[in-house]
Amino acid sequence: MSSPPIAPENSECLLRIIEAAPQVRRRSQFFMWSQGDLQRWLPHKIMVCGAYDRDHREVVFDIFNSVPLPDDLVLSLKDARSTVMTMAVQAWRKGRQQAFRFSLDQGDCPDALRAALKDQGYDQLLVHGLCRPGRPEELESFFLFAQPRHLYGDDAMLALDMLLACVHMTYQRVCVTERQMAGTRLDASAQAVATYQRPPTITLREREILVWVRDGLNNQQISEKLGISALTVKNHIQKILRKLGAANRAQAVAKAMTMNALGASSVGSGDSYI
Repeated sequence: MSSPPIAPENSECLLRIIEAAPQVRRRSQFFMWSQGDLQRWLPHKIMVCGAYDRDHREVVFDIFNSVPLPDDLVLSLKDARSTVMTMAVQAWRKGRQQAFRFSLDQGDCPDALRAALKDQGYDQLLVHGLCRPGRPEELESFFLFAQPRHLYGDDAMLALDMLLACVHMTYQRVCVTERQMAGTRLDASAQAVATYQRPPTITLREREILVWVRDGLNNQQISEKLGISALTVKNHIQKILRKLGAANRAQAVAKAMTMNALGASSVGSGDSYI
């Protein structure tokens, strides 16, 4: 099932988020980026970001909060082994690794921790992540969003799903830059991130189809535009999803835009754009 077309005003917001992402390299820049159009795209006062650390062999979390939080709550949200983060990851896995709304009124969340979050006005957590390439049992990155006195709807889950690849790549870049700025050598972990960020080859025909997908056209409409069969369009899209490691059409468009793969050069079939 294809994702519904994006409203024009939301398309502009998404485009601004993706266009600004490549300039984000430091932790402070990431926080400012998260408070701009990303805040309008996906409202939140707490954003917890995790990235796999090859040295520690686990996901290391950091927190970006625009409102004050008690120290013990901050420590729990940054601790990969804390009950709340463990339960959030488990809930995401049970949800087939899709964007997931985790209610603090369900499961076995400890009363003290539930009370600490509820005292701050939080009743629900929105989570999503990515697994390590070739190792589906291990996390590569994980993200948690929370907004006080707010319940996320299906639109928020779709919004997070569409932007996951962009947030992942941006945060990975920040982690590598901060390590370098701290004087550490560029180890295998950073090299793996650079390899992951290296864009795959997208043909000009695939790029043209992605542009029409971005504009909300379905397979039949795209086939009429290009003078090819709807089945051929479907096959192209399936190949694009595999190349980009995308779960759906919207995520493929977001990732392609992040890589600046939807340029304005002339289109001709068979040649490579990237």
